[in-house]
Amino acid sequence: MEQRILENIPFNVDRGTLFETYHIEEGSDDSKRIDQLIAEAEKIAKPKAIYKLSTIDEKTENTVIIDQTKFTSRVLRVNLDEVHRAFPFIVTCGMELEEWSLIITDMMEQFWVDSIKEQAALQAYQAVQSELEDRYRLGMTSTMNPGSLEDWPMKEQVALFSLFGDPKKLIGVTLTDSFLMVPIKSVSGVIFPTNSKFESCQLCPRKNCPGRRAPYDPGLGESKYSFGNK
Repeated sequence: MEQRILENIPFNVDRGTLFETYHIEEGSDDSKRIDQLIAEAEKIAKPKAIYKLSTIDEKTENTVIIDQTKFTSRVLRVNLDEVHRAFPFIVTCGMELEEWSLIITDMMEQFWVDSIKEQAALQAYQAVQSELEDRYRLGMTSTMNPGSLEDWPMKEQVALFSLFGDPKKLIGVTLTDSFLMVPIKSVSGVIFPTNSKFESCQLCPRKNCPGRRAPYDPGLGESKYSFGNK
């Protein structure tokens, strides 16, 4: 099916968010240094993304086959219950930012740079979402990512990466032996149209999670995904 690479993604650091997150005062030495880092990052950054339009070939109780590749996840299977197509993707801050970040030795500056890389990966993801809406008019969508739930573990990254052939050659992203992505600030997953918004956070009981996007719903696992009936 159709595969698209997005390389010319504009990148602008959200300076206000950085200053708020790290409690940086205007005019301080920290503000001057972080502005230098922002300028450097915006000059060299090349966030990238790849996605493809994929068909849902087959569904069983706990698996789904996408473009002849099997994924094992009860949650993914149920979420794709009434879906005939999905959009696997990989987005990244890019090796340019990754390599630049490695020369930063100050511990505090490493935190700042880490957040800058996160913003680059996020803007790459937003570019994918924007293009999907423009090209396919999907309406409401949700996203699932390998490793975000125990039900869909990190090792499923291997199957997802196989859908794209050679992501390293295409956008510079590789998998380690422990299924982590390099550059670290990269995200992979499946975007799919839905009538009911889903966030993996709804099934995760972890408390005090800084990245939580939705409240934990303790009854959802049993009522929708039949976890209690296993």
